[in-house]
Amino acid sequence: MSTEHVLDDRPHAHTRIRRAANKVPEVSVYFWIIKVLTTGMGETASDYLARLLGPIPAVGLGALVLVGSLVLQFAVRRYVAWVYWTAIVMVSVFGTMAADVLHVGLGVPYALSTPLFLVALAAVFALWYASERTLSIHSISTRRREAFYWAAVLATFALGTAAGDLSATIGFGYLGSVALYAVAISVPAVAHRGGLLGPVVAFWSAYVITRPLGASIADWMALPHKRGGLDWGLGPVTLSWTVAILGFVAYLTVSRRDVGSDSAAV
Repeated sequence: MSTEHVLDDRPHAHTRIRRAANKVPEVSVYFWIIKVLTTGMGETASDYLARLLGPIPAVGLGALVLVGSLVLQFAVRRYVAWVYWTAIVMVSVFGTMAADVLHVGLGVPYALSTPLFLVALAAVFALWYASERTLSIHSISTRRREAFYWAAVLATFALGTAAGDLSATIGFGYLGSVALYAVAISVPAVAHRGGLLGPVVAFWSAYVITRPLGASIADWMALPHKRGGLDWGLGPVTLSWTVAILGFVAYLTVSRRDVGSDSAAV
């Protein structure tokens, strides 16, 4: 079974109209590649901006651009690759900042912020399911479901950031964390393939893990040798991952490989 099928949460009972109105991309190998790239880019971009501008101006700028990108995402009537992935990138950047503000600014340890963000994500899922009776990303066809979706996405990024930093500071290091989360992300796929985990739970489990996986890879590449990294620098790593994201999004914009074959413009 391919990765697309293993981690695709699509309920096969959806109608053509509902799928046509969906505001998020089809789950494919490209989805997961870009998702991991955005997590790493968001990690290093957040740190780079904080050093360049200072923590408070960086958070303010990140929040402003995030709001603008989400306003645009909600304004479009159908899934548009560059609009969607711009919003994801900004969620990644701001989600990193949110986790860092708790730890650096308020002194909240990662061992505490990680379960706090987990509770926040669980609360979003509980409210979403109570309201809509589904957590499937293939039913994001109303404004309310889209709001729940983006609340969940923001919570997953904050949770993943805290979890990744926690593992890196309790003995795993960045390279060890890469190995840890590379193994962890395969668990939902294997469990789903074995019939032990439903598609929606498998998808969201993998989605959460992409954050610490991508962030750990990017930190390992960017941070100095004394911190266990390759010392390539925050700026160069941010730039190179941004170029990679732009390349994949441009490809999807032209090929429309991330749009269902039976989808139509809304």
